[in-house]
Amino acid sequence: MSEKSPHIAIIGSGGTAMAAALKATERGASITLIERGTIGGTCVNSGCVPSKILIRAAYIAHLRNESPFDAGLSARSPKIDRTALLAQQQGRVEELRNAKYEDILRDHPGITVLNGEVRFIDANSLSVRLNDGGEQTVHFDRALIGTGARPAIPPVPGLADTPYLTSTSALVLDEIPRRMIVIGASVVAVELAQAFARLGSQVTVLARSRLLSREDPAVGEAVEAAFRREGIEVIKQTEASRVDYLDNEFVVATGAGILRADQLLVATGRTPNTDSLNLETIGVETRGGSIVTDDHMQTTVPGIYAAGDCTDQPQFVYVAAAGGSRAAVNMTGGDVTLDLSAMPAVVFTDPQVATVGLTAADATNEGFNVDTRSLDLENVPRALVNFETNGFIKMVAEQDSGRLLGVQAVTGEAGELIQTAVMAIRAGMSVQDIGDELFPYLTMVEGLKLCAQTFSKDVSKLSCCAA
Repeated sequence: MSEKSPHIAIIGSGGTAMAAALKATERGASITLIERGTIGGTCVNSGCVPSKILIRAAYIAHLRNESPFDAGLSARSPKIDRTALLAQQQGRVEELRNAKYEDILRDHPGITVLNGEVRFIDANSLSVRLNDGGEQTVHFDRALIGTGARPAIPPVPGLADTPYLTSTSALVLDEIPRRMIVIGASVVAVELAQAFARLGSQVTVLARSRLLSREDPAVGEAVEAAFRREGIEVIKQTEASRVDYLDNEFVVATGAGILRADQLLVATGRTPNTDSLNLETIGVETRGGSIVTDDHMQTTVPGIYAAGDCTDQPQFVYVAAAGGSRAAVNMTGGDVTLDLSAMPAVVFTDPQVATVGLTAADATNEGFNVDTRSLDLENVPRALVNFETNGFIKMVAEQDSGRLLGVQAVTGEAGELIQTAVMAIRAGMSVQDIGDELFPYLTMVEGLKLCAQTFSKDVSKLSCCAA
């Protein structure tokens, strides 16, 4: 083996694994990739892709049922053909899985694929129990663990004996339930809660504390207000104490009383897929199941790397892919790290939630003297002409320099505008710099300019597109 042409074993076939495999082969490595289940991992099969298709379909259904222009455009509640929607959704999933995963792996001369369950034997070999029968030993010079995560199930009495849904099974339901209870209040929970409500379910969300509790409190409050406008019940500071399934009905005991529904969605986070790898025996440290890595994605065992949702990195597929790609460089003689200081995050509710950088509380805890401004969407021309002014854009800046530290936005198309904030933070721009930039008029991203200008002026006194 030379430093730049090792044989690398990659466990998994999702975003982390594919990015690592392709980057490592570019740099001269040979790859054995091992997947125990369906090629492609969570994102394309049971996460990002199908969920965003469902959410988009629900958005269209919502607009046909109700929009800000109903005074002049007649509304008509759509008939939901779940069978047809599901076929369209899964057809696109299969298309993307084939094009972006299976075809690439099948045709790549530097990658050998094995299908089976993996256990590490030692720091340079692993055993694969093949799905087709038999067992194979794989010797490697380097290894990357990219096994992702699965839905975490809370230890609620009675829950395990019921046919509850996870995000995976909810996305392939063959009918829309009349009543649904959602246990959880983070990203997956709120996205699917709104989607099913818009497709016709009567939805109740149980939040242990509040919606999106890891975000600035104003974010959760804005999403909760949107939910209440749409008839979604949000019960905060509440947990399920017992779940039963009686006569085809879920019966959920809570501090707020007994709740009943046709379907129960459990969306309380995810747990790493590391428990069957025999990591403890070979000395790979984990915390709560998550693999501990350094800033080069190397584990506590030299030569064994990990990235993505099986580590403690943020659980976004673009973070997983970036980590896999950088791990591949490091496994082939390079020296790169993963900088997450300006990492965008998007929640695909309506309005969308998008964030980057530090909240005011985070910045204060890190020792910054901060200055913040929050701009209501009544001050954003695009929001006004859309007749959708519920939400806000908030900026966090360093007090003396005005340097942008973070942005939190709850708006239509927030996911599209946030990357501009990412680039501004990366460039070390101040709010003055942003306020002086040219932004196209009647776009949501212009809200960033207007919010930046509120640090020095009253934007309500400006003309429509004043600089």
